[in-house]
Amino acid sequence: MASTINEPKDKTALTYEEVAVIIPCYNEAVTIAKVVDDFIAALPGARVFVYDNNSTDGTADIAHEHGAIVKHERRQGKGNVVRQMMRDIDANYYVMVDGDDTYPAKAARALLEPLFADEADMVVGDRLSNGSYGDENGRAFHGFGNDLVRMLIKWIYGFKFSDVMTGYRAYNRTFAMTMPVTSHGFEIETELSIHAVDKGWRIAEVPIDYRDRPEGSVSKLSTFSDGWKVLKTILSLFKDYRPLALFGWLSLLLVVAGLIAGLPVVAEFAATGLVPRIPTALLAVALVLCGLLSLVCGLVLDTVVKGNRKSYELTVLQEYRRQQEQHRK
Repeated sequence: MASTINEPKDKTALTYEEVAVIIPCYNEAVTIAKVVDDFIAALPGARVFVYDNNSTDGTADIAHEHGAIVKHERRQGKGNVVRQMMRDIDANYYVMVDGDDTYPAKAARALLEPLFADEADMVVGDRLSNGSYGDENGRAFHGFGNDLVRMLIKWIYGFKFSDVMTGYRAYNRTFAMTMPVTSHGFEIETELSIHAVDKGWRIAEVPIDYRDRPEGSVSKLSTFSDGWKVLKTILSLFKDYRPLALFGWLSLLLVVAGLIAGLPVVAEFAATGLVPRIPTALLAVALVLCGLLSLVCGLVLDTVVKGNRKSYELTVLQEYRRQQEQHRK
């Protein structure tokens, strides 16, 4: 929030003591020194945290030598690392970035500006709008997967992200303290994006330049297995956040299927007074009943979700109040 930091009028004298740079890392010895150095230079006064996720190439030692605060997370997976970061680190603003040197540290200032101005709660580093990701990234299916996820989120949630899979984001304290991270791996970016849309957080997008990994650095992202996990996360969150829409569509499909199966039976009964196709009649009745049951499930779960959303809003309000109390002290 803007009320928690006093921004100097002189931009050249701006310090970032209220900012925490959080860097999940797994075997990034080739790049981590440059990433830490760049962020220390780009954000004077910010604390740079490197969370080592069972690296075997000395990533943690290199990060420590270059001035990062190094912590360890034994549960494998980027989602597990981000969850622990949220629990451990107390700051007014957070910049989350990968340790592979694909994102420019100098762009962090632009990502933080909407947060400092209290115009956004989460800011997304958009690699796609200026074309740099397409020029630099040589993995065709990664771009396709990003487009597919963006399309699904637009269709399901009505919000159009320019880049949903980016690992470069900034968000404020309230967002961080009330974000329930449930992902284990690379689906964390999708979860952050959907959570922000569903809970009505203010989202800003800032175009950034992207550069491919330097020679010797290897991506840990599996295009197909991690892509499948992302799709499952979208469907799971769709069920959790918008059950009436999901079960409503399922109900419609079942009822329509039941009517298609049952209409010939009804027509034959009207003409002859007989129901010779008993199995078809039973199938039609079962499909319609399942459709109605699905609709009831959707209505019940929708009531639960609305209650949870109200509780969440109260939790967010309490966090705002707590921060204001601390600021006054």
